[in-house]
Amino acid sequence: MTLLPSPQDKAMLDGEFGNAIMMAMRILSTMATVYGATELLDIESAHIDGCLYHGESGLDFAERLVAGGAQVRVPTTLNVGAIDLMHPEQFQGSDDLADRATRLMAAYQQMGCAPIWTCAPYQAMHRPAFGAQIAWAESNAIVFANSVLGARTNRYGDFIDICAAITGRAPAIGLHLSQNRRGQIVFYLDNIPTNLLHEDVFFPVLGYFVGANSQNQIPVIVGLPPETTEDQLKALGAAAASSGAVALLHAVGITPEARTLADALQNQPPVADQRVTMADIRETLGKLATVKDGRISVVALGSPHFSLAEFEKLLPLIEKYPPNPKVDFIVCTNRLALGALQKRGWLDQLRAAGVRVIVDTCVVVTPIVRQHGVLMTNSGKFAHYSPGNIGLEVVFGSLEECVRSAAQGSVWRNKTLWSSP
Repeated sequence: MTLLPSPQDKAMLDGEFGNAIMMAMRILSTMATVYGATELLDIESAHIDGCLYHGESGLDFAERLVAGGAQVRVPTTLNVGAIDLMHPEQFQGSDDLADRATRLMAAYQQMGCAPIWTCAPYQAMHRPAFGAQIAWAESNAIVFANSVLGARTNRYGDFIDICAAITGRAPAIGLHLSQNRRGQIVFYLDNIPTNLLHEDVFFPVLGYFVGANSQNQIPVIVGLPPETTEDQLKALGAAAASSGAVALLHAVGITPEARTLADALQNQPPVADQRVTMADIRETLGKLATVKDGRISVVALGSPHFSLAEFEKLLPLIEKYPPNPKVDFIVCTNRLALGALQKRGWLDQLRAAGVRVIVDTCVVVTPIVRQHGVLMTNSGKFAHYSPGNIGLEVVFGSLEECVRSAAQGSVWRNKTLWSSP
């Protein structure tokens, strides 16, 4: 298929808006052709993942755009970088790596991107409206925007994300188009205990199962309670995007394009369906650990970044079960949440208990952890990526299990949590 640029697209391609925009539009047009798009569409916002340092090529690319005078054309937020700019002493890597990572973050700010440095922009400052065309990177942000907000984005990666932001355009294909947002595989929750359906810890496990079993199709979940919270949906989507290529999911009666099952399926039959039993959930729970329960060295929370509501649940647990000083207890969050913690006096309480509150970055993308050994988390995403990214073995548990395990330095379990038939 041949891409048909608009007159303004052509002007960008011809360099009428400068070299940086010309380069961005050439890259975007090339990728649109690869995707099979015949035209580009206007976007209302972007979220950039390329600000995280992975190597010299990313830094060279960003600084070349800056040198060419690149400025974003739409409101654009930034994902995590490799440095907590507010607390740079938390970084455990080399001075050279810190310098390059900081330069990269600065380059994206110079292009006009909002420096919120979070993987959860939808809980920090930017929530696109239902139906808004956007170009977001970062897997959990993509699935949340598509699923919970009903905005429209494909899975955009490094370089393409900033090219879309600079040009204000994206390929008119994939999840940008209504017909491609139809649910395809239906997951029916089968006899899952009601009490478990309201437990936060259930959602990353369910998400991990759904992602691993969606077979590149858009999943529809039937049976979640209508009072399912935003943080639970956040955890569900993040885990589904970690174990599979999920960019959109529908939860019947909860998410905006799934008021009914028929709505989610756009009044067509599903491609497939599957029952989700407690046996499936328990089996998936086992996949979120790489070692048996025992001693732990690290507790890491906040992937996606912790919300203020999650801190409200954490604080009384920390007060009751203060972490053992030998356990590195880390919570990753965004700057707005940090400010709210400071105003409420909660940050001082957490720090007094030995909790490290990190902003701007994330445990699994940069050297923050000070201990080796076993990491415990309530995040399906941390559980998935920690062994490969930072070389720590991992165990998974509820928020209470994580806090009480940190207090005693070894895994504590709520034996009734998964025991229902």
